[in-house]
Amino acid sequence: MPVGGAALDLTGVPLPEETLSVAKQSDAILLGAIGGYTWDANEKHLKPETGLLQLREGLGVFANLRPATVLPQLIDSSTLKREVAQGVDLMVVRELTGGIYFGKQRGFAKNENGDEIGFNTEVYATYEIDRIARVAFETARKRRGKLCSVDKANVLEASMLWRKRVTMMASEYPDVELTHMYVDNAAMQLIRDPKQFDTIVTNNIFGDILSDEASMLTGSIGMLPSASIGDSGPGLYEPIHGSAPDIAGQDKGNPLATVLSVAMLLKYGLQEEAAAKRIENAVLETLDKGFRTGDLFSMGMRLVGCKEMGEEVLKSIDSQRLAAV
Repeated sequence: MPVGGAALDLTGVPLPEETLSVAKQSDAILLGAIGGYTWDANEKHLKPETGLLQLREGLGVFANLRPATVLPQLIDSSTLKREVAQGVDLMVVRELTGGIYFGKQRGFAKNENGDEIGFNTEVYATYEIDRIARVAFETARKRRGKLCSVDKANVLEASMLWRKRVTMMASEYPDVELTHMYVDNAAMQLIRDPKQFDTIVTNNIFGDILSDEASMLTGSIGMLPSASIGDSGPGLYEPIHGSAPDIAGQDKGNPLATVLSVAMLLKYGLQEEAAAKRIENAVLETLDKGFRTGDLFSMGMRLVGCKEMGEEVLKSIDSQRLAAV
């Protein structure tokens, strides 16, 4: 189903009603990257990104899970020193349907001096904080039992409420160690000592920035999948990278973030853990064989395009199936 730029070209809107209707009736949704230079000059309501925000809101997928794991095969692709990057395995739980991206009031106006101003509002209600905090605590409980809540409670009232509610919920999870960190410090600590983190929970805008920063610990944003889930209904699974229009159609893209998003879809959306593991193992085996797209390439490896990388993953999936037979 079309969404974003494709939908604009076909229907004139970034999220057609039919697309949202079909998505709501699905078991799970795999989303391709959207956007591009073609639509940059469009008014806001006609930008591809507006369709993405509308889709998230329409599906009620308020919790975005973004893992960042430094794979042994790619440790030298990280820009960090080996001893800093080695062993990094964290999960960012980002609130996805509230905060400054959705808050009212917003818009353009003029101040008392006649200068044009643009304004957005960071707004969170208790129920929005409570539900994302619960997802984060449950996620941390299934990992290593450490949860870091990131906010800016020394300055922002919305963050003060955020910290208050997350702290209150901690009493329900005595087996999870809760800490708090200001977002500016968290951005620094992700580079200084990323292994201190297990699970991070934060608001929409901070999560957007920190999860992209965390992705670079792994060597490439082209390796990072994500899952967006709600209280009920289908989840939304997508790579965290954008559409990269500068290399579109050139067979240069890294397909592995999308492939791994399918693994998350199977695991979280369809409860098909064995199938998800086959895909994850196939990606690792392909990397073990030395295949690399341009964003991961280093000397001694074999440079391949998007299509060939995908074909190698498929070969590995098939070999696992034959071995099982």
